[in-house]
Formats: sequence, structure tokens, C-alpha cells
Amino acid sequence: MGLEITHLGSGSGGNATLLQTEEAKVLIDCGFSGRLIVRRVARCGVEPGAIHAILLSHHHSDHVKCAEIFHKRHGAKLFANFTTCEKLGFDPVNQCRIFEALERVQIAPDLSVLPVPVPHDGAENVGFIINSRSNGRAAVVTDLGEPTDELIDHLKGCAHISIESNYDAKRLALGPYPAQLKSRISGRGGHLSNRQTADILEEVIGPHTRSVVLCHLSEKNNAPHLAESETLFRVENWSGDLRVSTQDGPEFSHWLGQTEAEILSR
Repeated sequence: MGLEITHLGSGSGGNATLLQTEEAKVLIDCGFSGRLIVRRVARCGVEPGAIHAILLSHHHSDHVKCAEIFHKRHGAKLFANFTTCEKLGFDPVNQCRIFEALERVQIAPDLSVLPVPVPHDGAENVGFIINSRSNGRAAVVTDLGEPTDELIDHLKGCAHISIESNYDAKRLALGPYPAQLKSRISGRGGHLSNRQTADILEEVIGPHTRSVVLCHLSEKNNAPHLAESETLFRVENWSGDLRVSTQDGPEFSHWLGQTEAEILSR
């Protein structure tokens, strides 16, 4: 068994991604209610007690909503950087395992992650570069206003990339949000626009890249067809699988190194 990547849902209402290998089952973020997480992992054939760890990208509620409850009820280990742990009020000795930026965290013999810092709105946010012993690297990166050179370097060579494509610039500019909020979203500490994401993917996608998932789309300022078309326009010669993760997952899974996604039944 290689690395399987399944978005349980992605957006402002909640975020969680399930990673599975032969020796580990891990959640990146846990931003839904406990009951909803249990139902969604069950659709992937996973019992909640089988989740080994929860990796937290940052402290915002749409990424951590039931992390503590899930940890207490089902025994999954919590991993976060010190700032995230502190803001959530977790015990950094007995409750949460602290990781440092750019220091590899070994979750299981066949799964490790590298937390890469990214700029985001009062949070010490990280994206995760996931290493599978058998078949290469994947990335799960959301909630950043712009990419860093460091992130770009780590994205190159990934067989799978999950990255936010949060807003369409025109929809945001003409939408109902107040000017201050629009400025925050589009600023360095905000989120990636469809165009920014497409630019990143154009730079990092290569023949090794088999699959891409666009995630964390804004319900008010974006639409799946807008995010998808912007990326396809910029990476038109790429032959991999491009999909959009919505709030109501899980809808599909990707196996690292394979192009075709597995569609999950409702």
C-alpha cells in the first residue's frame, strides 16, 4: 500500500485531509465537528480509533474545531508548532507534540512530514510536505497570502499537490465584503487567488506531478469552474489529474504516483 490522500472537506466551514499508508492513518487538520469527522472517515473505511495522529497547520477554528475532542475520545496524537499549541491552550508536554519548522516529523516507518512555514494572518501557519517511503512526496498547503521561495522549492518534485485556490480576484473586488476584509484576504497574510495558485502550479508542475487538488475555495468569492479553468489555462500541456475539493467531502482519493483518482460512493 502506498500513500492515499483524501480530502474530507475543504473551505471556510472546515478542513481535514486523511492520509493513509500501510502503517499509519493521519489527519491533517480537524476542522469539523467530531461527529462529522467520524462519519467522513467512515466513508473511507476508517474507524476513528485507527487514526494515529492529527497534524495541525495553525490555530484557526476551521482547521482545529474538534482536534482536542477527537484526541481525547479516540487517542490520536496531536502535533503542532509551539505557537499553535499555545494559542489553543494545549499542554505542550502531555497533550501535544511540538514540531519545529523545517524539521522532519516521523509519524510511522513509512510516513514522515516536513512543516514548511507560510505567511497567514496572525498565525504561525505551515504547509506540509509528506514523504512516503515507497513512492515519493506529496504536499498539502492552504491559508497563505503568497508563496515563499522555500515553499516553491519543496513543491517541486511532489507527485501530488493539494493547494488552496481561495478566491477569484474579480469576484472579491465586486463582492459584498468591506474594503478592510478584502484587503486582508488579498494581502500577504491572506489567501491565494486563483491566478496566484495557477502561477505557482505553472512553476512547480513537472512530468513527475500526477495529481493536483485545488482546495479551500471561498463560497462567496469563487466557484470551482473558475479555479479549475485558471489553472488549466496556465498548465495546459500537463496531463495529470486536476480536481477541486469542496466543503462536502470526501468525494475522491488519490494514490501517490497514480494519475487517476478513485471516486468515492455517497
